[in-house]
Amino acid sequence: MCGIAGLVSAGAVDPVLVEGMTLRLRHRGPDDAGLWRSADGRAVFGHRRLAIVDLSPAGHQPMTSADGALVLCYNGEIYNHTALRGELERAGQAPPWRGHSDTETLLAAIAAWGIERTLVRAEGMFALALWDQARGHLILARDRFGEKPLYVGEIGGKIAFASELKALRGLPGFAGQIDGDALRHMLAVGHVGQGQSIWQGIGQVRPGSWLRIAPGQKLDPAAQTRYYDYAAVVHAGNDEPLSDPQDALDQLEDALGGAIARQLAADVPVGVFLSGGIDSSLVTALATRASSSRVKTYAIGFTDAAFDESPHARAVAAHLGTDHHELRVTAAEAQAVIPLLGGIYDEPFGDSSQIPTLIVSRFAREAVTVVLTGDAGDELFGGYNRHRALPALWRRAQMLPSPLGRMAAGAGAMLPPALWNAALGIGARGPRPPFLGHKIRRALQRMAGAGSLEQLYALFMDEWQGRASPVPVAHPFAGPMLAGAAWGAGLPPPTRLMLADALGYMVGDILTKVDRAAMAVSLETRVPFLDPTVAALAARIPLAMKFQAGGGKHILRRALYRHVPRELVDRPKAGFAIPVGAWLRGDLRDWAEDLLSPRALAESGLLAPAPILARWTAHLAGREDATQALWSVLMFQAWQRADRAVR
Repeated sequence: MCGIAGLVSAGAVDPVLVEGMTLRLRHRGPDDAGLWRSADGRAVFGHRRLAIVDLSPAGHQPMTSADGALVLCYNGEIYNHTALRGELERAGQAPPWRGHSDTETLLAAIAAWGIERTLVRAEGMFALALWDQARGHLILARDRFGEKPLYVGEIGGKIAFASELKALRGLPGFAGQIDGDALRHMLAVGHVGQGQSIWQGIGQVRPGSWLRIAPGQKLDPAAQTRYYDYAAVVHAGNDEPLSDPQDALDQLEDALGGAIARQLAADVPVGVFLSGGIDSSLVTALATRASSSRVKTYAIGFTDAAFDESPHARAVAAHLGTDHHELRVTAAEAQAVIPLLGGIYDEPFGDSSQIPTLIVSRFAREAVTVVLTGDAGDELFGGYNRHRALPALWRRAQMLPSPLGRMAAGAGAMLPPALWNAALGIGARGPRPPFLGHKIRRALQRMAGAGSLEQLYALFMDEWQGRASPVPVAHPFAGPMLAGAAWGAGLPPPTRLMLADALGYMVGDILTKVDRAAMAVSLETRVPFLDPTVAALAARIPLAMKFQAGGGKHILRRALYRHVPRELVDRPKAGFAIPVGAWLRGDLRDWAEDLLSPRALAESGLLAPAPILARWTAHLAGREDATQALWSVLMFQAWQRADRAVR
């Protein structure tokens, strides 16, 4: 895992600029630094290394191919690089190896097979920049699901790329104009949209895509070539479903177990994040089986018992016999992290679980350099209530004439959440307040404006739907599914929503949250569920094997029951949550009111104070739980204030 940066221009590039870019990324790679300049001076690459595989100087980057034709600057891990290396050797296409790093394998594969064939064959997470010496071309590429970030833009007449925005922010000629569409998207769902950044003119290479740029050529973000299409994988899986539940279960355990075994490979200590939930417990169980040594697991607990999941993690760890490490965190310790978030995320990011993610990453980094996570299980195997609830509501609404359907939805939306919870029998389920009633009422409120299931999903995800926009300029929010509604055509409704989450929420929120938090403390995270074999198999598992009366991810539960007694893991889904809503009414109120004052809100000229202050007042009075909407505004305000301070 590393940080990459570079500049390409029709004229000579000053290497000092790129050196400054890489210095801003040193947290991503504290072990080594490298700088490379092309012979004609038109391209300069910079690299910060977090040494994981082959800790010797043989893994130094930027790395030049054996024939001198290619230069690679790369961030990530190729888990099947040993197999690729063997294939090159058998075909007589391997160079004299300098070491055993995956960087060298990747570069040799590109030299032998070309960029696209190599990307299709490589299994891992990565963002890379490649310079073709003969053609004078820059190639940028990103992994299948977007685990690793890669920003690119035209700044001061040069093509600039980097792992994080902070490396671009300090370049001469950086315009620093906020993108209104990106801001509207962020306030709606907590993160900027696919391919965007908060800054105008700066975007991201899309997941599963690569881009070729010649010096002096105008950057065209739409010119990206896709080498992996998860939507196509889901369609193919839907057309060839597995029919035998036992066979599906066996294949899943083999595929996931194989992915975990490959991802445990490293020349540094490796651990596992263990929350005690289905996904992380299954990853831990299979890691324990695959590892030749005792697996280190990491969890955090909170002094607020309603949000403390650590006893569940502790019980699973004890059963599996892991070397378990647990950190107890007070509210004050969690709140102390908040001032760091703007600098870590580089752009406004509104998922408050970024706080515990940063804390557990910092805790694990005390002993390990790599951790495996249970992320992506929800998106691939149907872990969110909305995957079933929204299609069910939509189907029932379509059974009624339109006016009657809208009336029924409107009447249901007027019922208090507590009544919905009581009707569903979940009113007293656990110490934490149940949120399902809020979500049902929210879905019914959105029903009247929806013309399709995809529209209902988009409206449901939008925190400001049906209210005055906090962005005065009209920036319509299309939602993470609407722009690509054709992706899901022909798929069962729950599968369409799972696909929407995998292509939108998972990339923009979950993977971004974990990457920035972990890399801020120089910790590499790996996601076994996103192994391409596992993802393809998940697409072939029918809905009947994913959803049962007890909820989603049924097949993952069955796999876990092979290793852990069900009484240790059978409980309502909680998520990685903290009581931010209560903090905003209490200890964080002064901090929030400073950022939400009419003067502060009006200062940027981008936000309308009135609708924001109306929700703040309602939240303080307890009439509405506006935590998510307010947190996104607060994160934008705090980020912008920090950005102005460093200009």
